[in-house]
Amino acid sequence: MAGSRMKLELSRVVQGRSRLGVLTGLGRMGQHSLEVPGCLLYTHFGTVPHLTQDTLHTLSKLPSVSQVTLSSIAEHQEVLEEFKNGFLTFAGLHDTVLYCSLHDPATRCPTGYTTNKTVSVWGSGGRIELTVEKFMSLQKTVKPDWYQSMADGETWQNNTSRKRVRKSVDRTLAHLDECLLVHQKSKELEGVEVFGVVEGGDILEERLRSARETAKRPVAGFCLDGLQTGTIDQKLRTQLITAVTGELPEHKPRLLQGVGRPDEVLDCVEAGVDLFESFFPFQVTERGYALVFSFDISPDPERAVLELDKEQETVGENEQNGDLNLDDQTQMTSFEINLNDKRYHDDFRPLVDGCGCYCCKNHQRAYLHHLLVTNELLAGVLLMIHNTAHYHGFFGALRDALATDKLDLLKRRVLMERRDLDG
Repeated sequence: MAGSRMKLELSRVVQGRSRLGVLTGLGRMGQHSLEVPGCLLYTHFGTVPHLTQDTLHTLSKLPSVSQVTLSSIAEHQEVLEEFKNGFLTFAGLHDTVLYCSLHDPATRCPTGYTTNKTVSVWGSGGRIELTVEKFMSLQKTVKPDWYQSMADGETWQNNTSRKRVRKSVDRTLAHLDECLLVHQKSKELEGVEVFGVVEGGDILEERLRSARETAKRPVAGFCLDGLQTGTIDQKLRTQLITAVTGELPEHKPRLLQGVGRPDEVLDCVEAGVDLFESFFPFQVTERGYALVFSFDISPDPERAVLELDKEQETVGENEQNGDLNLDDQTQMTSFEINLNDKRYHDDFRPLVDGCGCYCCKNHQRAYLHHLLVTNELLAGVLLMIHNTAHYHGFFGALRDALATDKLDLLKRRVLMERRDLDG
């Protein structure tokens, strides 16, 4: 553990917080890297939903790190143990780094199942209770390149008592110490990195205590948990993250769990977050919607304004409520259009003008509308191709904006739709 290869090399820090750089030394051989701010590739059991490996690789500039969750793997432990060669080989994944998280960021977990000794994950067969021993034996079977430590993250409800929040921080630190103990003695996990989990609910002192204590342990990076979309006020989340990142070492990455909306990503990058999980395009696809928000910061402002006006008409007609219901992650956001709507029946434009993805180059909105109303599986495939490409394109624009001092311009472009709708 002491010889952690993973290292965050920062090229610049904008306004004291937003970090631009490269996370190097990823994978067992240390041959991979990931640009930050960046996001991981979201998968279900190693596969991007709706897409085959071939279809996935029509997309350019995909992240080098794939995320799998113990919630989907735990019920297949016996099969994986028999296979013996780890999950990457089992799932036929090549040339990717494997990150293993505890829960699936796209689905909210039931609460009330955590004890001093166990946490629970939910697979297709129901609840699976994990002790540290079972959790670590799963990691040895999966053989990821990095994984998040076991954590008690059940403090995201607004009415959680201070006592319960304190207990969650204590438990999470105790779990981390036990995981590290097993990890350091395990041959199978040689060269594997551990991320410590920062908990603390919405209580600043507990967040800071969790951050300081976790930072004392030999971890390669940090997962910020319990700040998911819909569980906490956006302004409070930003304040907590800003305070927490001030306590964490500069050269180690910070991964925020459960936040994917573009406006929230921008806020959190400004608060010092480096990495995100890319489950948002999947949620949008499941609704039968397409991401259409603008992140063009090219130097031709006239063209940009024209494009935005054109898109605005569509989004404005479609969406009266510009903000998310805090309890509902399934509701449409103002960054997307609802292709189930009959107005797209004869709309022969691509989803986004100038988008280079396979879907936009070959198909129109009218065709996607037809696929959705006739329940064709191809609808999910084409939407997932576009939504994934668009979302990863946004992260590329975000890094460009940080490199060229255009973060404010990017924020205006991304948030303009929301402001128009909220007004």
